[in-house]
Amino acid sequence: MSRTAQDDRPVPPTGDGPRRGIVPTAFGVLRRHRAQLAGATVRVVGLSGLVWLLLTAAVFALSWQLFTTMRNRVLYYHYNEDPYLHDHSDLVLVALWTLPLFLLLLGTGSATLQWVCSRAVAAGTDERRPERPRLRPMLTVYLLRGFIVWTLPLVAYEVAHRLTGSQLDTPLPLERDSWAYAFVSNLPLAALVVAAVLRLALALAPAAVADGLGARAALRRSWRQTTTLAGSVRVLALAVPLAVVVAAVLRLVVQVALPLRPAVRGLVEGATGNFFAGYYAGLLAPVIVGILCAAALVLPVSCTVLAVLHDRLPARSPASNAL
Repeated sequence: MSRTAQDDRPVPPTGDGPRRGIVPTAFGVLRRHRAQLAGATVRVVGLSGLVWLLLTAAVFALSWQLFTTMRNRVLYYHYNEDPYLHDHSDLVLVALWTLPLFLLLLGTGSATLQWVCSRAVAAGTDERRPERPRLRPMLTVYLLRGFIVWTLPLVAYEVAHRLTGSQLDTPLPLERDSWAYAFVSNLPLAALVVAAVLRLALALAPAAVADGLGARAALRRSWRQTTTLAGSVRVLALAVPLAVVVAAVLRLVVQVALPLRPAVRGLVEGATGNFFAGYYAGLLAPVIVGILCAAALVLPVSCTVLAVLHDRLPARSPASNAL
């Protein structure tokens, strides 16, 4: 079967009886396969947490010279009784350079859970799907989608910063309060809106990969499914509540985990004798716990809902089922 024919094939219904709404069907799948999905979630999130901890420890080890320099500067300025202005720009650069590793880790975990949830959704159908997880095309989809979605906002931010940023040593290329200055300064916001639209349009691509498509075919299929009126309304109606739940769970867990901050700071500072290493480790601890807990609670639901939505929406014609 050719890639084009595979991409355009009709999607069979999930189930033999009357088709229920997407949300009831998703929660029915979660209820019937709760043991399988819970076990997969615990394994994926637990392993991801362990790898995250090892990556963070490796980044701290590679950045140890920066922490030592910060400590020595504090001691020098205190000795000379001069005020010390903490500069964390070097650590920000380290974080930016290592961020792709953590995003790759999150993508790998999400890809694995998406495959498990898609298999659970397909369990009641006659559709033939791959018997083993195809992580390579799944990761390729995450990489391509991230490149498509985030390239424009990053370029827009860089352009706006260079043309309207507060560079103290050089004059602004654009005159303040001019229409060109206002246009360029609002470019990042407009680019974020475009990125959000693209992200919603490509939301079903991982579910399409779990369905057996290649990476590029999955992106095309998701675009065709979500750019219809019914598809866009459904994706938006599902994505907004899920995003709100993720933000609420993340904030709640981070607030609950705040007591970890002084404990981790004291542990790392006592073991290393470096206040800055302990300080940044304490800052990161509640955030890491929040991300892992939010992933464990929300990812199975979101992956299952997206898998059901992918099965319900045809690639070319609008769907007719209610939520």
